[in-house]
Amino acid sequence: MPSTHNVDKPWDTDDIDKWKINEFKPEDAKCGPFQHESDFQVKFPKYRETYLREAWPLVTRSLEKHFIACQLDLIDGTMTVKTTRKTYDPSAILKARDLIRLLARSVPVPQAVKILEDGMAMDIIKINGMVPNRSKFAKRRQRILGPNGSTLKALELLTGCYILVQGNTVATMGGYKGLKELRRVIEDCMKNIHPIYHIKELMIKRELQKDPALAGEDWSRFLPQFKKRNVQRKKPAKITDKSKKVYTPFPPAPEKSKVDLQIESGEYFLTKQAKERAAKEAREEKMKVKQEEKKKEREKDFIPPTEEGDAKKAKKRKREGETKEERRARKEEKRRKRKAEKGDAMDEDED
Repeated sequence: MPSTHNVDKPWDTDDIDKWKINEFKPEDAKCGPFQHESDFQVKFPKYRETYLREAWPLVTRSLEKHFIACQLDLIDGTMTVKTTRKTYDPSAILKARDLIRLLARSVPVPQAVKILEDGMAMDIIKINGMVPNRSKFAKRRQRILGPNGSTLKALELLTGCYILVQGNTVATMGGYKGLKELRRVIEDCMKNIHPIYHIKELMIKRELQKDPALAGEDWSRFLPQFKKRNVQRKKPAKITDKSKKVYTPFPPAPEKSKVDLQIESGEYFLTKQAKERAAKEAREEKMKVKQEEKKKEREKDFIPPTEEGDAKKAKKRKREGETKEERRARKEEKRRKRKAEKGDAMDEDED
């Protein structure tokens, strides 16, 4: 067979865009309807139930354009998509599967429906297993958002993708190239590399793309090389007791064992029943003390606040039960105290 490598191809002209993805139309499906039904099912969390029930008509209308059937099961908490006899696009069911996955990860329906368009892809990045410490995980996840969501907005502008940080996952939507960059940024962020370094790198790459002269060159000389700095933290100074201790040639007394302590307290010689009885009594005593404390705590809310006239009324109540002799003695005591106070004041003036 003669070679056709160097033969002229009149149909292959320069104005043809070989990378363009043409829309898949019903006439392109020459194999006819699908022989088997394909379906995908995804579970959604309980808190998404109300929103999905309200927004499900919009999902149904969007999928009907691609002849995909969908079902929302609120009892089992699942979303199902499946092909029909009219479905002609083989990738439509995969796009529908990505749609319900995004809806389960709290992506709004108007945004999630865009996944059905050509050239749109999605990626759900799991970040929960990357950092074992929960507090460090929360801090590093917050770095993806940044102050007032500024880091997230910068990443969205530079990659042209939609990002949603939700719980233990990061849901992303956009072009394949942008999704690849985003996965690298998010995984590095969870490995303690700040996203600002990647943002600087993406900004430089964006400017370099505008220059056609640098299209075929290596850009590594233009990109910043960040070195990891291991900053040594100051260790807390140990405070040692420098006071001189009296030297003794004898070693310290050995610590008493559990058996020795039991012999001293007399617990060692008790029978099994007596030990159980003693332990039960100790538990009951602790329970009584806790019950008393809880009772006092509960009664605090029912104690009325003290008022100004309460103290005077209390004094009056005390005086009501007095006899004449007691009242006379109380008044005499008051007079004596006043005279003593006046005498002390006069002595001070003379001095």
